[in-house]
Amino acid sequence: MFYITAFILGSIWGSFSNVCIKRLPRNLSISGRSYCLTCKKQIKWFDNIPILSFIFLKAKCRNCSAKIDNQYFLVELISAISFLIIVFFFGVTLESLLLIILSIFFIIIYFIDLEHYIIPNELTYTLMVIGFLKTYFTDANSFMFPDYFQSVIGGLMGFLIVWSIIFVYKKLKNTEGMGLGDAKFLSALGFWFGWISLPFILIFSSIIALSFSIPSLIKKTKTMSTQIPFGPYLILGCLLYLILINEIQKLLT
Repeated sequence: MFYITAFILGSIWGSFSNVCIKRLPRNLSISGRSYCLTCKKQIKWFDNIPILSFIFLKAKCRNCSAKIDNQYFLVELISAISFLIIVFFFGVTLESLLLIILSIFFIIIYFIDLEHYIIPNELTYTLMVIGFLKTYFTDANSFMFPDYFQSVIGGLMGFLIVWSIIFVYKKLKNTEGMGLGDAKFLSALGFWFGWISLPFILIFSSIIALSFSIPSLIKKTKTMSTQIPFGPYLILGCLLYLILINEIQKLLT
Protein backbone atom coordinates (compact mmCIF):
# COMPACT_ATOMS: atom_id res chain seq x y z
CA MET A 1 0.00 0.00 0.00
CA PHE A 2 2.89 2.31 0.83
CA TYR A 3 4.44 1.91 -2.62
CA ILE A 4 1.06 2.37 -4.30
CA THR A 5 0.71 5.69 -2.46
CA ALA A 6 4.16 6.76 -3.69
CA PHE A 7 3.17 5.85 -7.26
CA ILE A 8 -0.10 7.82 -7.04
CA LEU A 9 1.60 10.87 -5.51
CA GLY A 10 4.24 10.70 -8.23
CA SER A 11 1.60 10.68 -10.96
CA ILE A 12 -0.13 13.70 -9.37
CA TRP A 13 3.14 15.64 -9.30
CA GLY A 14 3.69 14.48 -12.86
CA SER A 15 0.40 16.15 -13.79
CA PHE A 16 1.64 19.39 -12.23
CA SER A 17 4.96 18.95 -14.04
CA ASN A 18 3.04 18.85 -17.32
CA VAL A 19 1.48 22.20 -16.47
CA CYS A 20 4.95 23.68 -15.91
CA ILE A 21 6.33 22.10 -19.09
CA LYS A 22 3.53 23.49 -21.25
CA ARG A 23 3.14 26.91 -19.65
CA LEU A 24 6.54 28.15 -18.44
CA PRO A 25 8.13 28.44 -21.93
CA ARG A 26 5.03 30.34 -23.08
CA ASN A 27 5.19 32.74 -20.10
CA LEU A 28 1.80 31.52 -18.89
CA SER A 29 0.79 31.29 -15.24
CA ILE A 30 1.09 27.81 -13.72
CA SER A 31 -1.73 28.55 -11.28
CA GLY A 32 -5.41 28.00 -11.93
CA ARG A 33 -7.42 25.15 -13.41
CA SER A 34 -6.08 22.99 -16.24
CA TYR A 35 -7.46 23.75 -19.68
CA CYS A 36 -7.14 22.44 -23.21
CA LEU A 37 -4.47 24.40 -25.09
CA THR A 38 -6.50 24.05 -28.30
CA CYS A 39 -10.08 24.99 -27.36
CA LYS A 40 -9.13 26.78 -24.10
CA LYS A 41 -11.98 25.11 -22.20
CA GLN A 42 -11.38 24.02 -18.61
CA ILE A 43 -10.78 20.32 -18.09
CA LYS A 44 -13.23 18.58 -15.74
CA TRP A 45 -11.74 16.86 -12.71
CA PHE A 46 -12.69 13.41 -13.99
CA ASP A 47 -10.81 14.13 -17.22
CA ASN A 48 -7.75 15.23 -15.30
CA ILE A 49 -6.91 12.04 -13.40
CA PRO A 50 -3.20 11.34 -13.98
CA ILE A 51 -2.41 8.47 -16.37
CA LEU A 52 -5.96 7.05 -16.36
CA SER A 53 -7.71 9.99 -18.06
CA PHE A 54 -5.29 9.86 -20.98
CA ILE A 55 -6.15 6.18 -21.50
CA PHE A 56 -9.93 6.53 -21.07
CA LEU A 57 -10.13 9.60 -23.32
CA LYS A 58 -8.03 7.79 -25.96
CA ALA A 59 -5.65 10.76 -26.05
CA LYS A 60 -8.34 13.21 -27.20
CA CYS A 61 -9.91 16.28 -25.61
CA ARG A 62 -13.52 15.59 -24.60
CA ASN A 63 -14.61 19.06 -25.77
CA CYS A 64 -12.87 19.57 -29.11
CA SER A 65 -11.44 16.12 -29.88
CA ALA A 66 -7.97 17.62 -30.31
CA LYS A 67 -5.21 15.08 -29.83
CA ILE A 68 -3.64 15.12 -26.38
CA ASP A 69 0.13 15.11 -26.56
CA ASN A 70 1.62 11.73 -25.59
CA GLN A 71 3.99 13.70 -23.40
CA TYR A 72 1.25 14.11 -20.78
CA PHE A 73 1.02 10.37 -20.26
CA LEU A 74 4.79 9.88 -20.43
CA VAL A 75 5.61 12.59 -17.89
CA GLU A 76 3.01 11.34 -15.40
CA LEU A 77 4.24 7.77 -15.75
CA ILE A 78 7.93 8.72 -15.42
CA SER A 79 7.15 10.83 -12.36
CA ALA A 80 5.15 8.02 -10.73
CA ILE A 81 7.91 5.47 -11.36
CA SER A 82 10.55 7.93 -10.09
CA PHE A 83 8.70 8.39 -6.79
CA LEU A 84 8.31 4.63 -6.46
CA ILE A 85 12.00 3.90 -7.12
CA ILE A 86 13.21 6.60 -4.73
CA VAL A 87 10.97 5.43 -1.88
CA PHE A 88 11.86 1.78 -2.56
CA PHE A 89 15.60 2.40 -2.21
CA PHE A 90 15.66 5.19 0.40
CA GLY A 91 12.44 4.75 2.39
CA VAL A 92 10.87 7.71 4.16
CA THR A 93 13.97 9.82 4.76
CA LEU A 94 15.25 13.32 4.15
CA GLU A 95 17.32 11.94 1.28
CA SER A 96 14.12 10.61 -0.30
CA LEU A 97 12.42 13.99 -0.02
CA LEU A 98 15.38 15.77 -1.58
CA LEU A 99 15.63 13.27 -4.43
CA ILE A 100 11.89 13.50 -5.08
CA ILE A 101 12.14 17.29 -5.30
CA LEU A 102 15.11 16.92 -7.64
CA SER A 103 13.26 14.39 -9.82
CA ILE A 104 10.37 16.82 -10.31
CA PHE A 105 12.75 19.55 -11.48
CA PHE A 106 14.65 17.11 -13.68
CA ILE A 107 11.50 16.00 -15.48
CA ILE A 108 10.32 19.57 -16.08
CA ILE A 109 13.73 20.78 -17.29
CA TYR A 110 14.25 17.70 -19.48
CA PHE A 111 11.08 18.15 -21.51
CA ILE A 112 11.22 21.96 -21.71
CA ASP A 113 14.80 22.02 -22.94
CA LEU A 114 14.16 19.13 -25.32
CA GLU A 115 11.40 21.06 -27.09
CA HIS A 116 12.26 24.73 -26.61
CA TYR A 117 16.06 24.73 -26.15
CA ILE A 118 15.75 26.78 -22.97
CA ILE A 119 16.01 26.16 -19.24
CA PRO A 120 13.84 28.75 -17.45
CA ASN A 121 15.57 30.80 -14.75
CA GLU A 122 12.70 30.06 -12.37
CA LEU A 123 13.79 26.43 -12.32
CA THR A 124 17.57 26.80 -12.15
CA TYR A 125 17.54 29.55 -9.51
CA THR A 126 15.11 27.60 -7.34
CA LEU A 127 17.31 24.50 -7.66
CA MET A 128 20.35 26.55 -6.61
CA VAL A 129 18.59 27.85 -3.50
CA ILE A 130 17.34 24.41 -2.45
CA GLY A 131 20.76 22.88 -3.14
CA PHE A 132 22.40 25.52 -0.96
CA LEU A 133 19.85 25.45 1.88
CA LYS A 134 19.90 21.67 2.24
CA THR A 135 23.49 21.86 3.50
CA TYR A 136 22.12 23.29 6.75
CA PHE A 137 20.30 20.03 7.47
CA THR A 138 22.92 17.75 8.98
CA ASP A 139 20.93 14.61 8.09
CA ALA A 140 21.28 15.54 4.45
CA ASN A 141 25.09 15.56 4.58
CA SER A 142 25.28 11.90 3.68
CA PHE A 143 27.50 10.17 1.14
CA MET A 144 25.29 11.66 -1.58
CA PHE A 145 25.03 15.30 -0.52
CA PRO A 146 28.07 17.49 0.25
CA ASP A 147 28.74 19.88 3.10
CA TYR A 148 28.41 23.65 2.90
CA PHE A 149 31.92 24.30 1.55
CA GLN A 150 31.79 21.70 -1.24
CA SER A 151 28.30 22.88 -2.19
CA VAL A 152 29.31 26.54 -2.59
CA ILE A 153 32.48 25.66 -4.52
CA GLY A 154 30.43 23.31 -6.69
CA GLY A 155 27.91 26.02 -7.49
CA LEU A 156 30.61 28.49 -8.51
CA MET A 157 32.62 25.93 -10.49
CA GLY A 158 29.55 24.63 -12.30
CA PHE A 159 28.78 28.06 -13.70
CA LEU A 160 32.39 28.98 -14.50
CA ILE A 161 33.11 25.71 -16.34
CA VAL A 162 30.27 26.18 -18.83
CA TRP A 163 30.80 29.93 -19.06
CA SER A 164 34.45 29.26 -19.99
CA ILE A 165 33.38 26.80 -22.69
CA ILE A 166 30.94 29.38 -24.08
CA PHE A 167 33.62 32.10 -24.03
CA VAL A 168 36.34 30.02 -25.72
CA TYR A 169 33.97 28.54 -28.32
CA LYS A 170 32.64 31.98 -29.21
CA LYS A 171 36.18 33.30 -29.66
CA LEU A 172 37.10 30.39 -31.93
CA LYS A 173 33.86 29.95 -33.89
CA ASN A 174 32.25 33.37 -33.44
CA THR A 175 29.08 31.65 -32.23
CA GLU A 176 27.79 30.24 -28.95
CA GLY A 177 28.27 26.50 -28.42
CA MET A 178 26.22 26.34 -25.22
CA GLY A 179 23.73 28.61 -23.51
CA LEU A 180 23.88 30.29 -20.12
CA GLY A 181 20.92 28.13 -19.13
CA ASP A 182 23.30 25.16 -19.20
CA ALA A 183 25.79 27.09 -17.04
CA LYS A 184 23.12 27.90 -14.46
CA PHE A 185 21.86 24.32 -14.49
CA LEU A 186 25.35 22.84 -13.97
CA SER A 187 25.82 25.41 -11.19
CA ALA A 188 22.64 24.12 -9.55
CA LEU A 189 23.94 20.54 -9.81
CA GLY A 190 27.18 21.73 -8.22
CA PHE A 191 25.22 23.16 -5.29
CA TRP A 192 23.42 19.84 -4.92
CA PHE A 193 26.28 17.37 -5.27
CA GLY A 194 29.46 19.38 -4.74
CA TRP A 195 32.41 20.21 -6.96
CA ILE A 196 33.70 16.62 -7.01
CA SER A 197 30.60 15.52 -8.95
CA LEU A 198 31.04 18.02 -11.78
CA PRO A 199 33.82 16.32 -13.83
CA PHE A 200 31.92 13.03 -13.73
CA ILE A 201 28.59 14.64 -14.66
CA LEU A 202 30.20 16.50 -17.57
CA ILE A 203 32.08 13.43 -18.84
CA PHE A 204 29.00 11.20 -18.60
CA SER A 205 26.81 13.87 -20.23
CA SER A 206 29.24 14.35 -23.10
CA ILE A 207 29.56 10.61 -23.74
CA ILE A 208 25.77 10.19 -23.79
CA ALA A 209 25.36 13.23 -26.07
CA LEU A 210 27.97 11.88 -28.48
CA SER A 211 26.40 8.42 -28.51
CA PHE A 212 23.11 9.99 -29.60
CA SER A 213 24.67 12.44 -32.06
CA ILE A 214 27.18 10.24 -33.90
CA PRO A 215 24.54 8.17 -35.78
CA SER A 216 22.90 11.40 -37.01
CA LEU A 217 26.28 12.78 -38.08
CA ILE A 218 27.07 9.59 -39.96
CA LYS A 219 23.70 9.69 -41.72
CA LYS A 220 24.25 13.43 -42.32
CA THR A 221 20.85 14.30 -40.84
CA LYS A 222 22.75 16.62 -38.49
CA THR A 223 25.98 18.61 -38.73
CA MET A 224 28.52 19.71 -36.13
CA SER A 225 26.81 23.12 -36.08
CA THR A 226 23.33 21.70 -35.41
CA GLN A 227 21.91 23.01 -32.16
CA ILE A 228 21.16 20.37 -29.54
CA PRO A 229 19.65 20.84 -26.07
CA PHE A 230 22.34 19.88 -23.54
CA GLY A 231 20.11 20.05 -20.46
CA PRO A 232 18.65 16.55 -20.98
CA TYR A 233 22.16 15.13 -21.32
CA LEU A 234 23.25 16.86 -18.10
CA ILE A 235 20.30 15.21 -16.38
CA LEU A 236 21.17 11.77 -17.77
CA GLY A 237 24.82 12.31 -16.83
CA CYS A 238 23.82 13.30 -13.29
CA LEU A 239 21.59 10.23 -12.96
CA LEU A 240 24.46 8.02 -14.09
CA TYR A 241 26.70 9.72 -11.53
CA LEU A 242 24.18 8.98 -8.76
CA ILE A 243 23.91 5.34 -9.84
CA LEU A 244 27.70 4.94 -9.77
CA ILE A 245 28.35 7.19 -6.77
CA ASN A 246 29.48 4.35 -4.47
CA GLU A 247 31.98 3.06 -7.02
CA ILE A 248 33.20 6.62 -7.69
CA GLN A 249 33.77 7.23 -3.98
CA LYS A 250 35.74 4.01 -3.69
CA LEU A 251 37.83 5.12 -6.66
CA LEU A 252 38.59 8.47 -5.03
CA THR A 253 39.48 7.09 -1.59
